[in-house]
Amino acid sequence: MRMTVKPMKKHIICICFTVFVSFAAVAADLPDAKLVQGNWKPVKAELGGQPMADEVLKTISLKIGEGTYEVHVGNSPDKGTVAVDSSTSPKSMTITGTEGPNKGKTFPCIYELKGDTLRICYDLSGVKRPTEFKTKARTKLYLVTYTRK
Repeated sequence: MRMTVKPMKKHIICICFTVFVSFAAVAADLPDAKLVQGNWKPVKAELGGQPMADEVLKTISLKIGEGTYEVHVGNSPDKGTVAVDSSTSPKSMTITGTEGPNKGKTFPCIYELKGDTLRICYDLSGVKRPTEFKTKARTKLYLVTYTRK
């Protein structure tokens, strides 16, 4: 009887460990997905290698909710969904517009979160996820540094 109990015990331990590791992998995204939530204000931005004017930055605000985003440029809102994936290197986001000027568009992004500073590099052409936090001339790469409001 002991011979059947020990293998069964090992089998149950293996199953429990596998389930735990699977849940841990899924839960790994939860902290970043929660941490990026909030109200953000851009302090620095560049598009296609060109810095954006402070006057423009002052008109922009970003709100990230649970799977949603809302950007205001002046009085013009843009709303949609955001999916965070902290398992990639660099960490990634996918932004999909559902209302406003970007309705139906998807933007692959990378992000970096350090305390109350969030950097996001978007590919506004929607073609390819950026691989580094910089923009280049003649591209639609958009790099923004936000601080939490």
